[in-house]
Amino acid sequence: MGKRARERDLPENEAKAVARMLRVSPQKLNLVAQLIRGKKVSTALADLQFSQKRIARDVKKCLESAIANAENNHDLDVDDLIVAQAHVGKALVLKRFTPRGRGRMGRIFKPFANLTIVVRQVESKAA
Repeated sequence: MGKRARERDLPENEAKAVARMLRVSPQKLNLVAQLIRGKKVSTALADLQFSQKRIARDVKKCLESAIANAENNHDLDVDDLIVAQAHVGKALVLKRFTPRGRGRMGRIFKPFANLTIVVRQVESKAA
């Protein structure tokens, strides 16, 4: 009497990975996610490798995890994968205060973000 297995919420030709609680604002993370949407995974990995953004290292790690999930868990061909979705969500925001002039306080927001990457296998065109 164990728990029943949950049905997959993705089609058979897709796999995903989620990176939670990334210490960056969702707006800045979305700039890097925009860089890889719709590209082949080999091109996306190369773009992230040479990106100047600090968070690109974490995005690359999440993309590599999605590729490994596709290969090991769902038997998809790595050479035919594209980044189908890369979407960013808000997580919690730490609120901190810093002293300002005349006895006042200035608020500092330290946001966190979540990243979901879905890779899809597309049929390679026979040339």
